[in-house]
Amino acid sequence: MEASTLAICSLLMLAMSIHPSDAQNSAQDYVTPHNAARSAVGVGPMAWSAKLQSFAESYAAQRKGDCMLQHSGGPYGENIFWGGAGADWKAADAVRLWVDERKDYSYATNSCAQGKVCGHYTQVVWRESTTVGCARVVCDAGRGVFIVCSYEPRGNIVGRKPY
Repeated sequence: MEASTLAICSLLMLAMSIHPSDAQNSAQDYVTPHNAARSAVGVGPMAWSAKLQSFAESYAAQRKGDCMLQHSGGPYGENIFWGGAGADWKAADAVRLWVDERKDYSYATNSCAQGKVCGHYTQVVWRESTTVGCARVVCDAGRGVFIVCSYEPRGNIVGRKPY
């Protein structure tokens, strides 16, 4: 086989081994929207943590069979996301959903609008949380996609504002 043919075959094999969904679920695909939300309220950026990624991957693997929106109960702050079957949910979808809770958060009262949830948003922008690690799994039996992000130090400490 000619060297140029071998090189082309190698590139094709590499391209086929990269899943399209992996291309939009990298560490940077999680960190960038987190940091955009943090910057919008004057909070410094987060960095990716391999330790938190490992924790998130382990927990996501536990949820692969049932895709339940259930927190791990671990030592870190945590945001979870479930996207139903039929869509290829990405990192940006999960972070966007969490950040969209901003409209229901009142900084003045440090509370959510009545009947609304905003703790995912406040964890994203929690000033003292400086590292994040996330994971995504496609759940068994067509149950959808489960995404989890772990934060250190944990945020959402009762009685304290996020920033």
